[in-house]
Amino acid sequence: MTTTTHHPIAIIGGGLGGLTLARVLHVHGVDATVFDLEASPNARTQGGMLDIHEESGQIALREAQLYEEFLAEVHPGGQAMRVLDKHARLLREDKDDGTGGRPEIDRGTLRDLLVSSLPEGTVRWNAKAVSCRALGDGRHEVTLADGEMFTTDLLVGADGAWSRVRPLVSAATPAYTGISFVELDLFDAEKRHPGSAELIGGGMCLALGDEKGFLAHRETDGSLHIYAALRADETWLGSLDFSEQGAGAGGAKAELLRHFDGWAPALRDLITEADGPLVPRHIHALPIGHRWPRVPGTTLLGDAAHLMSPFAGEGANLALIDGADLGRCLVDHPGDLDAALTAYEAILFPRSEVAAQESVEGLDAIFDASAPKPLLDMFAQFDEAR
Repeated sequence: MTTTTHHPIAIIGGGLGGLTLARVLHVHGVDATVFDLEASPNARTQGGMLDIHEESGQIALREAQLYEEFLAEVHPGGQAMRVLDKHARLLREDKDDGTGGRPEIDRGTLRDLLVSSLPEGTVRWNAKAVSCRALGDGRHEVTLADGEMFTTDLLVGADGAWSRVRPLVSAATPAYTGISFVELDLFDAEKRHPGSAELIGGGMCLALGDEKGFLAHRETDGSLHIYAALRADETWLGSLDFSEQGAGAGGAKAELLRHFDGWAPALRDLITEADGPLVPRHIHALPIGHRWPRVPGTTLLGDAAHLMSPFAGEGANLALIDGADLGRCLVDHPGDLDAALTAYEAILFPRSEVAAQESVEGLDAIFDASAPKPLLDMFAQFDEAR
C-alpha cells in the first residue's frame, strides 16, 4: 500500500500532548489528524495516576474547554502523600482536604476524555510512523508501518521518548539516568492486601533509603501501583527473569528482595505479595535545556521535546500545556506557520529547561544515600515559600 495523501496538520502520537493540541485546534475550528500506533484507544492500559497542576495542566484543560469534565473525574483523596523511611516509619503526611492545587486523575480516564472530545476520524489508530523526511519548503513526508505515505504542511512530533520526528530537528537522544524501576501491582488492596493498603494510604507514598525506594500510589480501581526503584547499571534489568516462572530463586522478585534486604517487612511485602507480572523500566532523559534551531514545518511537544525523569512530576503536565500552547500559537498566527512555531518554541524551551533541572534535583534527593532527609528538606522549603 503506497497511497500518498495530504494532511495540512499531522500530529504523530495520540498521547496527552498530541490529543490536547488536536482538541485546542478543534475548539478554534482548525482540523488536524492524529496518527497513533495503538490498535485502538483501549488497546492497553494507560498507566497510573496523574496530579494535574493548576499552573500548567489545568490551564491546558481550560484552553481545551474540558476543565469541568476533568473536575468530575478527579480522585477524591488522591492528593494525600506519605513519606516513610526504610523502616516504614512515617516521617511526613499531607492529608487531602480537597483544597490542593494538584487533583489526581487516572491517566486512562484523562486520555479517554480527550479522545471523546474530538470528531470521529480525527485520530487514526493502528497508524505507526516509521520514517519522516523533509521535502523542502516546510513540507514533510511520513511513511506508516503498513506502507501508507502522506505529506503535511505541519508535522508535530508528539510521539514520546523515541520520537521518529525528533531527528528532523535534533540529533539528541535519551540517555539512561542511572535509575531502574520494577513496576508492581497489588489488586483489590483493601480486601487482599489490607496491611499494604494501610501503609500506602489514600494517595502517594514514598519509602526511601540507601539510594533506593518504593514509589507507590492508590489507584481509582482500589489497587496499589508500586515502583521499586534503585540506582543500577543499565544492564541490570536485562539480567533478571521476569517470566511467570521467575518468582522463585534467581527470579525478579528474589533479586528485588535481595536489594531491599534489611528493609521493614511491611515494605518487602510490596514485592512478595505483588499480583500479576512484574514490569521492568529504565528511566531515560534528554539533556537539560534540549532545544533546536527553527526548522520550517515541524516541531515537537511532550517527551519528544523534553523527556525527563518523573521526579519533578511534570511530564504529563508539560505535555498538556505544550499541546495547548502550540494550538494557541497556531490560532494566533493564521497563515504564518513559522511565526507560530517561533512563538511556541520561545515558550517551550525555557519552561522545559526549568522542569528538567527540577527533575534532576528530585532524582538526586530521592536516591541520595541519606534519603529521605533531602526530600523532606525540599518539601520543607516548599512549605516556607507558600
